Amino acid sequence: MIVMGCPLISASTNFMMYTWVERNVNISEQKQNAQHKKKQCVTAVEVTSLQFAYSKESKPILDIEKWQVARGEHVFLSGPSGSGKSTLLNLLCGTLTPSKGTITLLEQPFSSLSNRQRDKFRARNIGVVFQQFNLIPYLSVAQNINAAVYFAGTGKNKNKSQIETTTYQLLNRLQLPDSVLHAKADALSIGQQQRVAIARALINAPQLLVVDEPTSALDAEARDSFMSLLKDVAADSTMIFVSHDMAMKRYFDRHCSISELSRLSRSRATSCSEGKTEPTQEPV
Repeated sequence: MIVMGCPLISASTNFMMYTWVERNVNISEQKQNAQHKKKQCVTAVEVTSLQFAYSKESKPILDIEKWQVARGEHVFLSGPSGSGKSTLLNLLCGTLTPSKGTITLLEQPFSSLSNRQRDKFRARNIGVVFQQFNLIPYLSVAQNINAAVYFAGTGKNKNKSQIETTTYQLLNRLQLPDSVLHAKADALSIGQQQRVAIARALINAPQLLVVDEPTSALDAEARDSFMSLLKDVAADSTMIFVSHDMAMKRYFDRHCSISELSRLSRSRATSCSEGKTEPTQEPV
């Protein structure tokens, strides 16, 4: 039936249309929830059947069955000196190659990359804070930080003003005055050098941050201050933090002992579906 050129819709037809719309909205929401859950579950680091030895004749110093780190997770990796912590970090950064097994970072298998591709991938996606900071002493703070931009090749898409703005913002978040930007690296205090090293590691907004024993030369008060800053500026990155100082584990989502990594695949902590574990204590 048509009234004034418009069809009349019966109550039953209207109900059917409403049901169809509601059902499709629910399906759409379910798909979005599934995609969101899948995104949350994506791993940043996946190590499988990994072995490493410095020569074919020597025994492996690392033998890891399986280890995963979820995106956005902050992991504390402990172990005594000589246990292979730094070796594992070098493997994750691609500066060492596994004797056996695979390493996948940010869904990219390292074994499929050439040395040049691996270097570029590392420069663009991984920020590293070294134990000795590895700043170039005769260069200014700005030059040390911008070196990371140069090697990553990301400066081509940014003008000088954008890079300077990002650098100033990082320094401010790390509580460093703007005046240090043009100071030589070797003119800074140890604490200032440490923060510059963090700024250099974060200048390209890396998805993965690797930190190797950065607090070994700090007293307890300076260490707590440093960790609070680091957690703040690295909030958007996945972080693997190496130390033998067990007092540090309270700052992290999860603690892994390198001697127990081969058993982690059977632990709740390594299951992506389980999510992150909560810190046992809030940072001081």
